[in-house]
Amino acid sequence: MAAFENISETWAREDWGLLQNGFVTMFWRRQLFAETNARLASDGYRVVQLDAASWHSSAVMLADLAAALSFPDYFGGNLDALVDCLRDVATFDYGSDAESTGTVIALAAFDTYAARDPSIACSVLEILADTARSALLMGHRFIVLVQSDNPELELPPVGATAVSWNRREWLRSARL
Repeated sequence: MAAFENISETWAREDWGLLQNGFVTMFWRRQLFAETNARLASDGYRVVQLDAASWHSSAVMLADLAAALSFPDYFGGNLDALVDCLRDVATFDYGSDAESTGTVIALAAFDTYAARDPSIACSVLEILADTARSALLMGHRFIVLVQSDNPELELPPVGATAVSWNRREWLRSARL
């Protein structure tokens, strides 16, 4: 899929609104997160939903990502191997579908994992954002959605781009 074409129609698109400020977007309300996932799925995206609250270690997180994205058996189970396999997802080798509009990685309760292992949590977002940037260069839209039960969660910039709240929850007052 190429870049967005008709700018007058693009502004109203869900995917455009998510990608215009970066590849990783945060959500607080679970309902809004679910609605966004559903809209993207109805727009032809492959939505991969993961529950980060179940990630009690980096090994569990990596295994969950590997299973959800159909990584090959030789996946090494570390961050370097994650980078390598996500490159293949970006080029549609596995874990994605070239006939789809793109791929969405939807991480629910990410704040729970980020509290357990903040350094690795940020590294994973950095890796996913880098994958999204590379994928887009090849015409593959790759979006990362991060749901947080903590409305005040602040994440450091990812890929030198701030991780922003979605348009409907951008104002702090909309999350409190």
